Amino acid sequence: MGAQPLRTRLAIRTHALIERFFPERRLFLRSDTDTRFIRLRPETQAVAFIGTTAVASWTIIATAILMIDSIGAGNFREQAKREQITYQQRLNALSAERDSRAAEALAAQDRFAAALRQISLMQTELLDSEARRRELATGIDVIQTTLRDTMKEREAVADRLAALEAQSETGATATAANSDAGDGTVDFLSEALARTAAERDKVVADAQAALIRAAEMRAEIEQMEDKNDRIFRQLEEAMTVSVKPLDKMFEKAGMDPDRIISQVRKGYSGQGGPMTPLTFTTRGQAAPSADTARANSLLGQMDRLNLYRIAAQKAPFASPLKDPFRFTSGFGYRWGRLHAGTDFAAPHGTPIYSTADGVVVHAGWSSGYGRLVKIQHEFGIETRYAHMSKIRVKVGQRVSRGQRVGDMGNTGRSTGTHLHYEVRVGGKPVNPMIYIKAANDVF
Repeated sequence: MGAQPLRTRLAIRTHALIERFFPERRLFLRSDTDTRFIRLRPETQAVAFIGTTAVASWTIIATAILMIDSIGAGNFREQAKREQITYQQRLNALSAERDSRAAEALAAQDRFAAALRQISLMQTELLDSEARRRELATGIDVIQTTLRDTMKEREAVADRLAALEAQSETGATATAANSDAGDGTVDFLSEALARTAAERDKVVADAQAALIRAAEMRAEIEQMEDKNDRIFRQLEEAMTVSVKPLDKMFEKAGMDPDRIISQVRKGYSGQGGPMTPLTFTTRGQAAPSADTARANSLLGQMDRLNLYRIAAQKAPFASPLKDPFRFTSGFGYRWGRLHAGTDFAAPHGTPIYSTADGVVVHAGWSSGYGRLVKIQHEFGIETRYAHMSKIRVKVGQRVSRGQRVGDMGNTGRSTGTHLHYEVRVGGKPVNPMIYIKAANDVF
C-alpha cells in the first residue's frame, strides 16, 4: 500500500516541474454559433517541445555531416587525383628505366657476342702459334743433331788429315832413293790433302750456317713466346670479363654455379663437341710445360663458359614479353593471400614468349588461371603463363628460349588484360624478378 502513494507523489512532483516550464494552455476555436477550446496539458507541450527540438537537432547534425562529407569528398578526389598523377609519373619512370635496361641488355649481349668471337679468334691464333712454336722447336732439334754430326765429321776429317800428313812425312823419307815412285806418292798425298781440306772447309761452313740458323730460330721462338704471352693475357682477361658476370648471375638467382655446371656437363658427357675441352699433348714430357698448363686452364674456362651458355638457355633468365609493358602487381602477399607470380599489363594479343628451353606439360584451361601454359625446364624449374587469350603450343612440345607460346588475354579470374607469370622451383613459387634482374647485367 506504501508504493502507491510514492508513485502518486512522484507523478505530482513531475507534473509540477513540467508545469513550471510548460503551464497549461488553451486554444479557443470560435465559430458563428459556437466556441470551443483545445486544452494543451504540460506533458503534451513537453513532448511536442522535445520532438520539435529532436527534429531540429537531427536536421542540423545531418546538414553538418553532409557538408563535411562534401568537403571531405572534394579533398579525397583531389588527393586521389594527386596520387594518380604520382602513380602515372612513377609508371612512366619505370617504363623509361625498363627501356633503358633493355637497351643496356642488348648492348651487353652484343658485347658478350663480340667477346666470344674475339675469344674464338684468339683461341685459333693461340693454337696456330703453339703449332708453329713446336715446329720451330723440332727444327732446332734437327739442326742441333745435324750440327753434332757435322762436328763429329769435322773431327774425323781432322784426324784423317793428321794421319795423312804423318804418312806423307814417313813416305817421303822412305822413298827418297826412288824418285819416280816418290813423285807418284807425293801427288797422291797432295790430292788427298786437298780433298780433306775442302771437306773440312765445307764442314766448318755448314757448322757456322747451322749455328746462325739456330740463333735465328731461337730469336723466332722468343718472339713467338712473347706473342703467345700477349695472347694468353688477352684470353685470360676476356675469360674473366665473360665468366665473372655469369657466376654472379647464377648466384643472385640462388643457383650454385658449380652444381649447375656439373648437371649440364653430365647431360653432355660423352658427346664431344662443345663440351670436350681441347688440350695440348704432353707425351714425352715429365710434366706439362707452363704454356701447356696455362693453355689448358684457359680451355677449361672456355668449356665452363660454354656450359654457362647452355645453362642460361635452360633457366628462365629472360623476360616473357618483348613488347612495351608495365608491371601491375608483384610477387608477395596480397590481402592475406600469396600472389605467386608477377603481372605484366599490355594490349590484348601481345605475344608471350618462353623464358627458357623446356617441355610443355600443360596447355589448356585451368580454373582461376584461365588459359594456362606450363613449361618444365632443367634444374627442377617450372614456368607458368596464365590468362592468355590464345595458346600456341601443345603438351609434350619442346620449346626454346624466346619461342612464342601464346597471346595475352583476360581469361580466368582476372580484372583486365595482363599476363600472370610464375616461376616454381621444386614445386614452390619464387619471385620471377629474381631471375630477370639477375640477368640484366649479362643479357
